[in-house]
Amino acid sequence: MSFDVIIIGAGAAGMMCAAQAGQRGRRVLLLDHNDKIGERIRISGGGRCNFSNRDVGPENYLSQNPHFSRSALKQFSARDFLALVERHRIRYHEREHGQLFCDDSAQDIVALLQRECGQGNVQWATGCGVERIERREADGLRFELATTQGRFRCTSLVIATGGLAAPKLGASPFGYKLAEQFGLPVVAPKPALVPLALAPETLERLQPLSGASFEAETRCLGSKPRFREDVLLTHRGLSGPAILQVSNYWQMQEYGSDKKQPIAIDLLPGIDAQTWLETHRHSNALLANVLAETLPRRFAQEWCSLFGFNKAMAQLTKRELQAAAEALKGWALMPSGTLGYAKAEVTLGGIDTRALSSKTMEASAVPGLYFIGEVVDVTGWLGGYNFQWAWSSGWVAGHAV
Repeated sequence: MSFDVIIIGAGAAGMMCAAQAGQRGRRVLLLDHNDKIGERIRISGGGRCNFSNRDVGPENYLSQNPHFSRSALKQFSARDFLALVERHRIRYHEREHGQLFCDDSAQDIVALLQRECGQGNVQWATGCGVERIERREADGLRFELATTQGRFRCTSLVIATGGLAAPKLGASPFGYKLAEQFGLPVVAPKPALVPLALAPETLERLQPLSGASFEAETRCLGSKPRFREDVLLTHRGLSGPAILQVSNYWQMQEYGSDKKQPIAIDLLPGIDAQTWLETHRHSNALLANVLAETLPRRFAQEWCSLFGFNKAMAQLTKRELQAAAEALKGWALMPSGTLGYAKAEVTLGGIDTRALSSKTMEASAVPGLYFIGEVVDVTGWLGGYNFQWAWSSGWVAGHAV
């Protein structure tokens, strides 16, 4: 069978692309090796789908080319997707940091995409494995696919197969291998938005702090972005939203030549620790009890024991007070690695953007071949940014195929 467009991957980006192409009058086949579509959408945001963010810009994304996302995000913005959500009468709400969630269920977003595809008369092939893809030039058709459901030909081929995160939901390196087949460069993929592991000797030292959760500001030494959210200390290392956010920047260091830098945790965000401690300078209260005003009491006690600050404020020397302030504002921990793709939200790296058009997502050296969504070397922050990249990249490709 022949189609104008075949899209491999019926996730967020793939369905958006299929809907747009179909509504433009293109004959579209959307296939996926899974029997169920949109599973990652369904489980996202605790089942409510953090589908976008009020404030989205290129600065919220990591890539070897940090400006690549600009064009797609401008062509189809967060406001555009929100208008689509409202048109389908999906109730939603905004949480901290501009995150947008469905009021009821993530299934509402899956249903929206299915309806949009229906309006474009998109044909589906689920549970369909792709065995081989070959280039051809005949009758205006450029690609031929051998699949478990037969052979298909098309003029435009879109790869929306995602990355390696969430292997239990069928993640695979299919997109990367196809890029290499056609001679396109791939930035080595890594787990992203992922908890960080600590070395055994560090874990042993921090064992009394395990299970503690608190608000803090994190950053990766050597990079600018700071993230003020919750941090969770676990029996394996560091987790919580503030750690997931900074994990991307810690991972990005491996792409450069610089030696990896530690993660810095500010336990008193928004507070001048030196000045604040000075106000308690003559108190007979233990430092731990003073810190318990802003930090969980058990954590404050164990943290002070860890650093040897088990004294009353009045007993601390000027040098000790300064050391305490510095430790509170920049507690440095060096991760030993990550907890891997099984715990990662998304994938860092992917198809090198230098090989793609930022306006259409088409491969410059392979006319008719497009890559969209997570498979591309564009990775967003936590908070709806990766879904917005799926919508934006899928939309522009859908209008180009």
